[in-house]
Parts: sequence; C-alpha cells; structure tokens
Amino acid sequence: MDTASFGGFLRTLLIIVLAYYAFRFVMRYLFPVLIYRVAKKANENFQQKQQNHYNQQSEPTHTEPTSEFINPDKPREKKKVGEYIEFEELD
Repeated sequence: MDTASFGGFLRTLLIIVLAYYAFRFVMRYLFPVLIYRVAKKANENFQQKQQNHYNQQSEPTHTEPTSEFINPDKPREKKKVGEYIEFEELD
C-alpha cells in the first residue's frame, strides 16, 4: 500500500492555489467582456424586435375585427358552464 507523502500534499495544495488565483485573474478580465457581449446582443435583438413591431404596425392588416367594429348594442353571449341545481337542507 502506498502512503501519501508530504511533498505530494504540498504539490497538490500548490496546484489548487495556483488554479484558484488563475481562475480569479481570468474572470476579472474575461467576465466583463462576456457580460458586455451578452448585453450588446440582447440590445440588438430588442432593437430588431422593436423595428419589426413598428414595421408591422405601419402596414394595415384587416384579418381580425377590432373593438371598433363590434356592435356595442349586441350583448356578448356568456359561456354556459353548467346547470344550476338548488339544494334543500333536510332536518
């Protein structure tokens, strides 16, 4: 059976500490760039959707009637859910 040596422990500890500081260093400079790119892409998508929405509104479409064309004198039919049953209490 092999036993762990003190030198192996120090080497493993040194690798963990170096990896931690390398990760912190990379994230300090890389993370803001990634966030900037994600925000820029989201902004571009938002502007594109706004532009598409504006273009769709400028084109007249008469596929569905709006509330302007519905006759206000004719009441809307309510949905019939079921039959009303009146119960009596028995003593």
